Amino acid sequence: MRLLESMPRSQTVKPPKLDLRKEHKQLYSPSSKHVSVVEVPEFQFTRLDGVIEAGIGPSQSDAFRDAMAAMYGVGYGLKFMSKLRKHDPIDYTVMPMEGLWSTESGGEFYFDWRESSLYTLLMVQPDHITVEMFEAAVGDMAVKQPNPLLDEIKFERWEEGRSIQIMHIGPYSEEPGTLAKMDTFAEENGYQFHGRHHEIYIGNPTRAKPENLKTVLRHPSTVQD
Repeated sequence: MRLLESMPRSQTVKPPKLDLRKEHKQLYSPSSKHVSVVEVPEFQFTRLDGVIEAGIGPSQSDAFRDAMAAMYGVGYGLKFMSKLRKHDPIDYTVMPMEGLWSTESGGEFYFDWRESSLYTLLMVQPDHITVEMFEAAVGDMAVKQPNPLLDEIKFERWEEGRSIQIMHIGPYSEEPGTLAKMDTFAEENGYQFHGRHHEIYIGNPTRAKPENLKTVLRHPSTVQD
């Protein structure tokens, strides 16, 4: 009996949680003091396009709130589906929400609430997430938390490539000062912006206090000839 009691009990060792944000720290935790140049590889994303009508900001738009809820719902649905599946369960940290922004008249980097704003919400998904899992997560959320925008979410791959970026800390209204640093860096180092203004919201932007907001500001860029 004593011999049996002294024998170690078998233990189930949990596999480490996958955290793409830590694996790609240079993309999601840049300095807030200086601009950096990064190469953004191809990722797979859930994606949702939308429009915020002229005269209001994102926090005042019911459609934008629905879009955020739909994207977070599917994102967390995929996480738990992956974690609880019978074969090869994988737990992982849900990635931050990202947004590509432009204006109705074609402006790419700066906002003007006097005209409509076009946005694309993005959330990186690990490579083991499949189209079938995505479709199942959307269907499951449609039953549990109906949302008019669920059917508009897409699942696709995208490579952003060379970009310059910096961490902005504080309210969104103070972003122009940080964006000016990016303009100066681009001009001094021969970079030319292309594509759409890119923001990555570290943490949930609907819950954090304005002074605590952390936002990665990114511009896809090419070197001028």
